Amino acid sequence: MDYKRLGNRIREERLRLHLTQAQLAEDVDISDTYMGAIERGERSLTLDTLVRLVNRLGVTVDYLLADSVSDSDANIMEQFKQIMDQQPLERRQMAINVLRTIFSYFDDTEGA
Repeated sequence: MDYKRLGNRIREERLRLHLTQAQLAEDVDISDTYMGAIERGERSLTLDTLVRLVNRLGVTVDYLLADSVSDSDANIMEQFKQIMDQQPLERRQMAINVLRTIFSYFDDTEGA
């Protein structure tokens, strides 16, 4: 886990919202000192704190952890499955058809 990158993303989002460290710390019920240490990557954070932060910052957990999650084939397939599982059968079939069209386009342009 790269806590420095996580802290940098939290800082970027805090600044985007024009919040001070003290304001964000108060909003998520942690100390100013702890907030500073998180942003500097010096301290880890609990899942509860992470959830409160993403809710307050208006971002997703995967956005904050993007540097820590690998894009392995298994991970990509799991993400695809999660998206597809939420869709009705007709939309799933449409998505498959769109993917086939995209991949066919790539095959055609790479072979040319």
